[in-house]
Amino acid sequence: MTCPGAAPDWESIRIFLEVARGGSFRTAAARLRMTGHGIARRIEQLERQIGAMLFTRHRDGVRLTAAGHHLLSCAEQMEEASLGFVRRRGMLTQPLRGEIRIACTEGLGTFWVTPRLLEFARAHPQILVDLHCSMLRPDDLVTRAQADLAIQIEQPAPRDLIIRKIGRMHIIPCASKSYVATYGLPKAKQEIGERHRIVLMYADQGKAREYYDQQFPDRPQTGFVAMRTNVSTALYAAIVNGLAVGWLPTYYFAIGTPVIPLDIDWVYSFDIWLSFHPDLGQVPRVRRMIDWVVEEFDPQKYPWFGDEFVHPSAFDKHLRGGLPGEIDAAFGRP
Repeated sequence: MTCPGAAPDWESIRIFLEVARGGSFRTAAARLRMTGHGIARRIEQLERQIGAMLFTRHRDGVRLTAAGHHLLSCAEQMEEASLGFVRRRGMLTQPLRGEIRIACTEGLGTFWVTPRLLEFARAHPQILVDLHCSMLRPDDLVTRAQADLAIQIEQPAPRDLIIRKIGRMHIIPCASKSYVATYGLPKAKQEIGERHRIVLMYADQGKAREYYDQQFPDRPQTGFVAMRTNVSTALYAAIVNGLAVGWLPTYYFAIGTPVIPLDIDWVYSFDIWLSFHPDLGQVPRVRRMIDWVVEEFDPQKYPWFGDEFVHPSAFDKHLRGGLPGEIDAAFGRP
């Protein structure tokens, strides 16, 4: 039980910050892996300790009071001091030994980063890689010192982070061989809209709807969209297993994904971003991982990450001893 006038503990302040930033108890609960009731109870305890109401409750969430705004300013200073201690603590550990926490967009983390960690792990057996794959913003975890670096396709917010563009991802329409054998090979945008079904992925439901409405204005998704999903692994499984036509990054062809790229001028491109805190860039093991990440997205080495779109069928022409065997397998070539 808390007593009025007692100094708030850091955990209560951290919960307050999440509620203030998320605008609701439910959002804060999801981020902190707590229940909404538990969040509300901690905020009520904090308000009793401070002796002031921090939020006004509304149907669409909560809003800060004047006292809440004042506490927010103080809490952010406390957070920065705490994060500074955490970051500097990493500099005292042994070089190239310890844990590295990477926050990564789910598709890139699953299909590109993880398979390529083999050589890094062999070269640095004393480093534990903690890979957090999510469709949420990875740079948020770096800002809160819950990750050492982030890889994502949405440009990170500055917030005192070092931000670097490391490549560009191109996404094209694809279909499995079984799908093509059953429904035929789409050769134009109009054919997809008239004779085929599609699968969609959304990390942000609003943006996904915007893209859909641009391409298929006034067309209901029911009867045309076979499936919507919020994760890349489910999208991959749906396309590979012939559920419908869908969009996949071109680098999937470099790792042997057994689908057919559709020769339709329908490409979406997104920059790939790396972000980390300047202090962590001085920690030897984190610095080594940062350098490794940059190498693994180098367009000179991997042309599918270049600014210009390269069709998967032309990958092997751009490589010098890269991954021709895997590319041949993707296109069914011996």
